[in-house]
Amino acid sequence: MNRRFAISLVLGLAMAGTSALTGALTPKARVPQAHERFSLEEMVPQRFGDWTIDPSVVPLQPDPEQQSVLEKIYDQTLSRTYVNREGRRVMLSIAYGGDQSKALQLHLPEVCYVAQGFQMIKDQEGELPTRFGQLPVKRLVARLHERNEPITYWITIGEHATKTGIQQKLRRLAYGLSGEIPDGMLVRVSTIQASDAQAWGVQDRFVTELLGAMAPRDRTRLLGAGLEGAPVQAQSGHAGHAARQPARG
Repeated sequence: MNRRFAISLVLGLAMAGTSALTGALTPKARVPQAHERFSLEEMVPQRFGDWTIDPSVVPLQPDPEQQSVLEKIYDQTLSRTYVNREGRRVMLSIAYGGDQSKALQLHLPEVCYVAQGFQMIKDQEGELPTRFGQLPVKRLVARLHERNEPITYWITIGEHATKTGIQQKLRRLAYGLSGEIPDGMLVRVSTIQASDAQAWGVQDRFVTELLGAMAPRDRTRLLGAGLEGAPVQAQSGHAGHAARQPARG
């Protein structure tokens, strides 16, 4: 009897210890502090440089089924189209999710566009040089009938801008091992234009001017804190395309 009791006691303690350890290692969503709460609508300027909002053009909107999924993933979204004095238009979309667990991770443009009938013509990694650091970006070209839409986007996981794919997963895993579920931001700019290189040049200038017009704290939300500590000399025009890597497929 004593032996059975001892075995039961040991098993019970082991189960309780396992339960406690599992609870301790389960990542928990970080509760934003008061100074960390923000509004995308307020932090992104409506006018900067010679760019102003053009309400006549709306960036690509998800279909109702996708919209239902996105509402579960994101806490805030922002979609605007800007136009400059030359008549060039850039569509800006930003999505923020406070819970980047496996079930609620960022919904990438490659998925959104293809789900709405677009063909992904190009998909490659690159870097966008800014005054605040080298920004890892994805360059895409999506096509639907006569609409050719070059796209530049980047994501942040927690406090760092990161490449999609393996690096994104490793960044999320690192946060998970520390017991924290990170937040995430996806920033996408696109133009409807036949020339990919010219479109990416316009987008690079737009992003550079947008970042320069933002308050430092708001800019850090879009870029991640890591970039702020590694400034590089800003480049203009098409200089940013020299850093782009060859297409992966």
